[in-house]
This record gives sequence, structure tokens and C-alpha cells, in this order.
Amino acid sequence: MTETRRRSAPATRAAILEAARKRFGAQGFDRVRLRDVAADVGVDPAMVIRYFGTKEGLFAAAAEFTLNLPDLTDVPAEDLGRVLMPRFFDVWENDAGFLSLLRAATTSEAAAAKMLELFTDQVAPAVAAIAPDRAAERAALLGSQILGLAISRYVLKVPPLANMGRDALEAWVTPVIRHYLSDPAPPDVIPSTTQHLSSFR
Repeated sequence: MTETRRRSAPATRAAILEAARKRFGAQGFDRVRLRDVAADVGVDPAMVIRYFGTKEGLFAAAAEFTLNLPDLTDVPAEDLGRVLMPRFFDVWENDAGFLSLLRAATTSEAAAAKMLELFTDQVAPAVAAIAPDRAAERAALLGSQILGLAISRYVLKVPPLANMGRDALEAWVTPVIRHYLSDPAPPDVIPSTTQHLSSFR
């Protein structure tokens, strides 16, 4: 009996996801073919379709990641970055789904949209719970900081950022996170909702 036939259905599904993450991470979204993922696992392409339907469905499943942000409501403002950075590092360096999605997002609109969806769903509520005002803007700024750092460090490998130790990087970034999440918003900035409304007047 072959290794493929010995796999249970959950094991086969997991193997397909692992192969897909590697493919999406290395090739981006557009260049990956279901038949190649199936060949990596040693199954028929119909098996991939059975579990995930389409390439978009496979990508969505392979790219899932969870930030598991801690409750920030009782965290002092000066400690926000120190509390959040270890969690970001954990996702950046250990979550295969995040890394695959991150690499694919640089070349694929579908991947970029998925990244935006996941960050909106997970970051926005955590920020809204502690933001003194402008929660949407603060969440977007935090997301841009985290995604920009991750792309520069792990995808583009920009020096010296790519080789910077975690403690050093945390020391640089922590004040920025605190600024985004707790400092007063610029007084001369009009909320985006007001801007949208004024355009119709």
C-alpha cells in the first residue's frame, strides 16, 4: 500500500495545504496550478478540487492565519508595542499561512485582498477596544506598519532590517506602535467619513 493511500482524509487535506503554502510562497498566486500541488502530494488533481473546489478556495485555506492578539484594554500605552511585538514575530516567523500569503500578496490582487480581509477582521476590533478616537485610521496605520515590516524583512530582505535582531527591531518599532494607538490624532486631519460626505455637497 502506498504512502498516499495510507493517509487518512484529514492527513491528505493537511498535506495538500502544506504543499500549497510552499507553492504559493515560492511562486505567488497566479503561477500555481492545482495539478502541480497535487503532484507534490502524490494525489490526483480531482482530490484537490474535492477538498477545496478552486484555486481560490485552496489559496484561501492555505493562507489562513490567526494573530491571536491579546486583550489590550488594561495594557498601559507605553507597553502596547512591547506586548504586541512578540505576537507579530511569532506569526512572521512561524506561521506558514501568513508567510505564503505575504509573499503572494506582493504579486496578486486576490492575495492582497485576502491579507486585507484577515487584518481587518483581526486587528480592527483589538484597536477599536483601546483607541481614544479614529479607530479605523489607527488600525490601518498599525496594519501598514506590520505588513510593511514583514515584507521588508522576510520577502524583500532589505538590509539591515533583514538581519536586525528581534530586540533591536522591537526597540525601533515599539514607540511607533504606541504613537499610532494612543497618541492624539493630528488636529488638522478631517475624518474620512466627513471627507466622503463633503464630496457630495
